[in-house]
Amino acid sequence: MASITFDHVNKIFGDVHVLKDLDIDIPDQEFLVLVGPSGCGKSTALRCLAGLEEISSGQIQIGNRVVNNVPPKDRDIAMVFQSYALYPHMSVFDNMAFGLKLRKVPKPEIRKRVEEAAQMLSIEHLLDRKPRQLSGGQRQRVALGRAIVRDPAVFLMDEPLSNLDAKLRVQTRAEINKLHQKLKTTFIYVTHDQTEAMTMGSRIAVMRDGILQQIDTPQTLYDHPVNKFVAGFIGSPSMNFIRGTLQRGDGQLVFDANGFSVPIPASRMQMVDSHIGKAVDLGIRPEDIHDATLLPPGVIGHAKVEATVDVTEPMGSEIYAYLLNGSNSFVGRFDPRTSARPGQPIMTVFDMDKMHIFDVETEKALV
Repeated sequence: MASITFDHVNKIFGDVHVLKDLDIDIPDQEFLVLVGPSGCGKSTALRCLAGLEEISSGQIQIGNRVVNNVPPKDRDIAMVFQSYALYPHMSVFDNMAFGLKLRKVPKPEIRKRVEEAAQMLSIEHLLDRKPRQLSGGQRQRVALGRAIVRDPAVFLMDEPLSNLDAKLRVQTRAEINKLHQKLKTTFIYVTHDQTEAMTMGSRIAVMRDGILQQIDTPQTLYDHPVNKFVAGFIGSPSMNFIRGTLQRGDGQLVFDANGFSVPIPASRMQMVDSHIGKAVDLGIRPEDIHDATLLPPGVIGHAKVEATVDVTEPMGSEIYAYLLNGSNSFVGRFDPRTSARPGQPIMTVFDMDKMHIFDVETEKALV
C-alpha cells in the first residue's frame, strides 16, 4: 500500500518538453485515471513513475521514499501494458509465475498466489494453455494476473483495454473496478478514452501538452470544468461551443450568437459582468438541449432556439440530433419520441441553468 507524489516533475526529450511541472498527490488506495489526447504526456508520466524513463527534474515519491534513482524492480510496482507482453512459449501458469520465479519465491507460495489470482479473474481453467489459444480478453486477464501475483504497492495500467472490442472493454472495465475494490491497492490508469476515465476513476487527471489541466472527481469535472479543453474532452458527445457576445437588453443579460439570443440566469450574471460587450464562448452539453415539445421535468422553457435538423442518429434510448442555426451548429440528445427529421425545422430549448461561459482568449471558465 502506498501513496504517490509527483513533485514539480519535468521530462524533456531533446527539444520536446513532455511533462511540464507535473504536481499530483495520489492517496493510498486511490484509483486515479490519467486522461488526455495522444501526446499529452500521460503515458510518459506513468513510465517515469515505473522507472522506465528518467525524469529531468523534480521528485517522485512512492510512500515516503523518493524513487528518482531507484531501479524499476525495487519500486514495488506492477505494470500492465497495452500489448499484454505474454511469453508465447509459456503456459498461462508460467507467464503469471515468471516474476515470482525470478525473485526466488518458494514453489508452494508461487502456486498458491497464481491459483488465487486465477480464481479472482475466472481463468483458473486456462492455466495450462498457451497465449495463442486464448482470446484477447483472456490474454488481458492473464496480464492482470501476472501483476496481481506480485502483490505490489501500486498497479500501473497503460491503456490495457485498447486492443479489446467494445463489448469486452465494458466487461473488463467492470472487472478492473472489482479488482481495485478487492485488492485495496493504489491504481494509476492511463487512457485516452474519456468514457473509461469517467466510469473507472475515483479521481481523473486531465492532461494537455504535458500540463495538468484539472484533477477532480468525475462528476466535478463534468459539472465544473475549469476551462474549455476539459469541458470539451469530458462528456460524449462532447460539449457544444457557440461563439457570441454578452449584451444587456430589456433589463437582463443575454448571450447573442448572430441568429439567436438566450438569457443568462440571474444567479450567473455577476460572474460574467466584466465580459459584457465582449466575445465569449457559450458551452452547453447535448443532454441540456431538448426538443421543445418533449421537455423533461424541471427544465425551464424560456431559452428557445429555432434550428434546422441536419442529421439524426437513433441510439435506441435517445436520438442525437445535429442542428443548424445560421452559422451555428450544435448537437442535442433528444427523447426518442421526437419528431426531428433531417431537413425539417424544430424548436429547441436550452437548459440555461446548465450552461457554461468561457473567455475566448484564456479559454478559462467564467461560469
